[in-house]
Amino acid sequence: MHHASIRTADIHQAIGFYEQLGFVMEEQFTAGYTLACWMTGLNGRIELLQVPEPQAPPDPFGDEHYVGYYHLSFDLTGEIADLSDWLSALQLKLQNELKILLEPTQQMIGQRVYEVAFIADRDGMPIEFLRQMNSVS
Repeated sequence: MHHASIRTADIHQAIGFYEQLGFVMEEQFTAGYTLACWMTGLNGRIELLQVPEPQAPPDPFGDEHYVGYYHLSFDLTGEIADLSDWLSALQLKLQNELKILLEPTQQMIGQRVYEVAFIADRDGMPIEFLRQMNSVS
């Protein structure tokens, strides 16, 4: 995949938020009449697009009837030792302005056990972080 595109009400706030997650600016450009950029980090690339007259976004995490793209997911396996500690450090970096949608919890997916957490970006869109803990034979 080349990138995931995120429409935002305030591109400058969004850039600052994703920089705190470890993303760096790759390219700034205009897309039609709006500001845009590509940022790379966490083994991926995102595109941020400024929405000139934003409306309230949907709530894909809280609305069980929502249909469409649900969330970005970043695998932190091998990058961090503990998701709770990493999330606490992120909370400090963001001066306690981090909206946590799901505290770190263990989840079995297939034969693997993951530590999983969800946060919201500055526009309220969900982002998942996971870390593989072990495999079940």
